[in-house]
Amino acid sequence: MPRPRPAVHPVLALAGWCPLSPAGAQTTQLLVEPPWTPPVLWDRVTLTCQGSGTAGATTWYKDGQRWRLQGPDQFIVTESGTYQCDRPGTGLSPPVSVLDDRLVLQVPARALLEGDTVTLRCRSWQDNPVTSVSFYHEEKQLQLLRDGTELSLSPLRLQDSGRYRCRGWVESSLSRGRKESVSAPVTVTVHGVLLSGVSVSAQPPVGQVALGDRLVLSCTVAAGTGPLSFSWHRGDSWAPLGTGPHLELHHVGDNDSGHYQCRASNGDSVAESVPLNVTVLVPVANATISPAALAQPVRAGDPVTLRCSVQVGSAPVTFTWLHNGQEVARGPLLELEDVHVGHSGTYQCVATNQLGQDGHRVFRALSPELALTVTPRGHWDTVAVNIGRSLLFLVLLLAVIGGCHWWHCLATRKPQDRVPPEDGELLEPHSVGSERAGAPPRVSPGPAPPRHPQVTNTELPGPYEGQQDPGATYKSVM
Repeated sequence: MPRPRPAVHPVLALAGWCPLSPAGAQTTQLLVEPPWTPPVLWDRVTLTCQGSGTAGATTWYKDGQRWRLQGPDQFIVTESGTYQCDRPGTGLSPPVSVLDDRLVLQVPARALLEGDTVTLRCRSWQDNPVTSVSFYHEEKQLQLLRDGTELSLSPLRLQDSGRYRCRGWVESSLSRGRKESVSAPVTVTVHGVLLSGVSVSAQPPVGQVALGDRLVLSCTVAAGTGPLSFSWHRGDSWAPLGTGPHLELHHVGDNDSGHYQCRASNGDSVAESVPLNVTVLVPVANATISPAALAQPVRAGDPVTLRCSVQVGSAPVTFTWLHNGQEVARGPLLELEDVHVGHSGTYQCVATNQLGQDGHRVFRALSPELALTVTPRGHWDTVAVNIGRSLLFLVLLLAVIGGCHWWHCLATRKPQDRVPPEDGELLEPHSVGSERAGAPPRVSPGPAPPRHPQVTNTELPGPYEGQQDPGATYKSVM
């Protein structure tokens, strides 16, 4: 029989499960088979290194010293001791102690969650008989078993976390007697259930609040156990605005608008809510009409345009126009194209904005009154206008008549009224005189004689136009 080693404090090893760690974090894990912790040498324990990189890149450590370099990712333990493995990229694993003690307390090598059931078992070396087993939690006895060696805890609570050990009478086949032994302490950690379903609600509803009002945000968790802690954040900043399940803003301002988010934690996991958009509405105030005063008096027929605006107010803002207290139009502009006496009176505009689509809170601002007096045009004003229009018509008519007369005269001018030819200009010959009725045209007996370049030939009537021969002509030499 090998001599039992001194008791050591085992570290909880986990087999076939992923430890609770921050989201996205990857670590090297040392898995144990069979899945009990601490493992015992007589169980033929297999250790498997799990992490990033290739399996052949595993470095093993035993009792703090490098043991196997670039070895396989798993092996069967043949010696008791404390083992660790290292994988490139994820680093060194937590230690696992393989015991060869006279009495060992074991717990399942898995994550223990609040509400689970767990079995503690007290085992002697090489599974020799053990009797009168007692279990202790933080040195306080839980139960004494005369014949059994296992204790079940259900349901697990967070306060069940702590150090456990067992004590019992172990029978030895060599000494042919019994000896009382105490196991090494085993640390058990009960984790809260992973958080999920974190949400934020607001009062007033939907996170819409008027400037200066009180706003209360509440954070709730649908699933998860353990002592919960909360933190509040706005936008992309992770600077905490407050802690606790509620965040209260007593007098909200313009700069309090934004996306609010709640982060919940139970020590083992962290969950965040979907951001809630908080809108701070500025009520409308100081509605005014421009121009503030109209030139008096306003004559009938003139155009008038009025504009309504507010000094402050969150969009959307609606405008309503009142004439003598009665609604006449909507919109920021009131345009009166052709005013008459009936438009006289007082005008006001009402600016409005509201909280929420349902308008459960409506804010209004009423402008000061603006007086409009419309005076009808006088008799002489009308006469002057009509006279001006008549004169303009007469001027246009005379211009048209004069233009037509000038064009007609230009088109009917006689040939002799035209401009005489300049010196050296050649006139085309043509026949002049009256022909007798029925007389045939005179035919030239032959081609005309050539003309001197300095002579201009023309046909002129004779001195006795009515008595001369029709073919008689006069030549003028110039």
